[in-house]
Amino acid sequence: MSDSPKVAADDCATHAGERPPLVRLTDVNKHFGELHVLQDINLTVGLGEVVVVIGPSGSGKSTLCRTINRLETIDSGEITIDGVKLPEEGKALAELRADVGMVFQSFNLFAHKSIVDNVTLGPIKVRRQPSSKARAHAMELLERVGVASQAEKYPAQLSGGQQQRVAIARALAMDPKVMLFDEPTSALDPEMVNEVLDVMVDLAKQGMTMVVVTHEMGFARKAGDRVVFMADGQLVEQADPETFFDHPQSNRAKDFLGKILSH
Repeated sequence: MSDSPKVAADDCATHAGERPPLVRLTDVNKHFGELHVLQDINLTVGLGEVVVVIGPSGSGKSTLCRTINRLETIDSGEITIDGVKLPEEGKALAELRADVGMVFQSFNLFAHKSIVDNVTLGPIKVRRQPSSKARAHAMELLERVGVASQAEKYPAQLSGGQQQRVAIARALAMDPKVMLFDEPTSALDPEMVNEVLDVMVDLAKQGMTMVVVTHEMGFARKAGDRVVFMADGQLVEQADPETFFDHPQSNRAKDFLGKILSH
């Protein structure tokens, strides 16, 4: 018997529980040339929910993440953030993007700016905050992620784990409604992974709405409200972490978990 190719939209809504929907993808499709990388994606992320997206390489996870703030355009379907349809371009898109924090594999910090200046840039330029207020908030956030003592240094003077924590603080400085994490630990040395995941676990505990693409299954179990499993551009299966890891329903998920959890 073949696996069900996709998850229905109403199934996704029920998984978000009674939480008000904050992010909603409806019948989203995306092609790269002949490759159909997102196939009729229906996904709802509730306010304060942590959704962890996992699956084999090339399954469309990062593309899915990047469509939510329109770093990748879509061919068809609709994406809304807090009830507002994602604009095509221009000022409206920039304003909506300001509500969506993004943390990438690479830290994307400005090399010529100090750590504290990296964090204050967005609030000053986009949110039009006074520099004194932006700096005070930046220092609070750097303290929160454990790198306040590095505030006047430059990115190259920090470890990878410290830089990624600065990147998280920079995203938080915009007071986003939702945080997107695209493989945030995949470029880090193994000993630095936990220091970043610990910050993300704390964010989850504090109620931040998060969509996290990751290979870190321990994080998915610990911090996720829901695990979404993707394969071949489709949402194959989704469930709470305990159900997903202990009782996967689809053959694709069983095969995937069998390969990664046996080591």
